[in-house]
Amino acid sequence: MAFTRATGKHRRPSRIQRGTARAAGVAALATTGVIGTVAAPAAFAAEPSTEQTGLTPVVTMGDTVAQQIDAQAVAQQQAADEAAAKQKAEEAARKRAAEVAEKAKEAAEKARAAKERAAREAERKRLNAFVAPISGSYVSTAYQASSGLWSSGSHTGVDFHAASGTSVHAVGMGEVVEAGWGGSYGNNIVIKMNDGTYTQYGHLSSIAVSVGQKVTPGQQIGLSGATGNVTGPHLHFEARTSPEYGSDIDPVAYLRSHGVSL
Repeated sequence: MAFTRATGKHRRPSRIQRGTARAAGVAALATTGVIGTVAAPAAFAAEPSTEQTGLTPVVTMGDTVAQQIDAQAVAQQQAADEAAAKQKAEEAARKRAAEVAEKAKEAAEKARAAKERAAREAERKRLNAFVAPISGSYVSTAYQASSGLWSSGSHTGVDFHAASGTSVHAVGMGEVVEAGWGGSYGNNIVIKMNDGTYTQYGHLSSIAVSVGQKVTPGQQIGLSGATGNVTGPHLHFEARTSPEYGSDIDPVAYLRSHGVSL
């Protein structure tokens, strides 16, 4: 038994038929001008709102990220600038510190050099200075005083008052050329001074130097006593132009000419 498709009014049109009908309707409306006043069908409704599509949050988020990136870039640049400024300040401080240290070093070297020069000058003056043969003493018998006690009839030196055992000093810088027994002078020392003159120290109780030894002003060379031809302890001091007896000169004038106050 064959079946035939019913054509009654309740039959649903096919998809092609529905599309064709909509197209025909739109064309008819366009032809009659009614399309301008007829409400747009759902298929041609206005674009959905941004709230519905979710585009605005995306755009807003993009702007926020851009602002954050800009702010981060500004912060990074500021940090870089601050680091550069700090480094520059540290370099300047190191440079200033180095300059200060160098100046301090130069000042210290100058001060040290000045101190050394002053020390050398003081030592030179000390070595060139003259002192009394006995500190705080005085002349008890003058030069060329007359007496039968001396073979020449007069005193060839001066006597400094001194108890036995008093320290006797070299009056200046020189070299010992005699140290030992000297006859009537008892234990005596003769020094050739740097200026070419000679000084003699007699009647010593002890001798503390030897021939050939270099001595400096004020150096202890022995102790006073009463050896030799004496009437009591004292120091016999002579100044000579040679080491030989008879070349004596005024010892007080000699010492004063070298700055010694007597």
